[in-house]
Amino acid sequence: MPLVCDMSSDFLWRKIDVRKFGLIYAGAQKNIGPSGVTCVLVRKDLVEAGRTDIPKIFRYKTQADENSLANTAPTFAIYMVRNVLLWLKEFGGLAAIEKQNREKAKLLYGLIDEKKGYYKCPVSPESRSVMNIVFRLPTPELEAKLIADAAAAGFVGLKGHRSVGGIRVSAYNAIPLEGIQKLVAYLDDFASKNKA
Repeated sequence: MPLVCDMSSDFLWRKIDVRKFGLIYAGAQKNIGPSGVTCVLVRKDLVEAGRTDIPKIFRYKTQADENSLANTAPTFAIYMVRNVLLWLKEFGGLAAIEKQNREKAKLLYGLIDEKKGYYKCPVSPESRSVMNIVFRLPTPELEAKLIADAAAAGFVGLKGHRSVGGIRVSAYNAIPLEGIQKLVAYLDDFASKNKA
């Protein structure tokens, strides 16, 4: 069976051997560009063997045969993807961005683990995401205070997933190392000033 993977959060933050997969789906709003564009890598044999009992516009073969222009494409979003890819190339490519992303995750997880009596990561170290760092505080009230105080200090979007709660730091490619360094200093200060 072909291996199919949703790599929306993993695509373009590190090198991946795409030959292992039959299909890779990546929503663009993470590391590729703005929402409205989707990147799909499909093995040629799967494109050719695709279903024909579905509308033509939904077939990957239609998109492949038409160079992804079978319908009106979101041109501005594609232009932004181009710009992101040029930026990534100038940054040093996937090797350079992976190095920075791993450093960002190391800094955040380092603080979380150092303050494990205060910040608690519910994910075991071998399964932790480099792109989305999640953690909890001792109480929901402290989590709400952190989210509000951090937003006032310029750190927005820290509220955890609606079904899980907690805190989530999305450290995608566009977030510079300096931003994570400032956030880590902020979280360290918050823990010292807001005891459980």
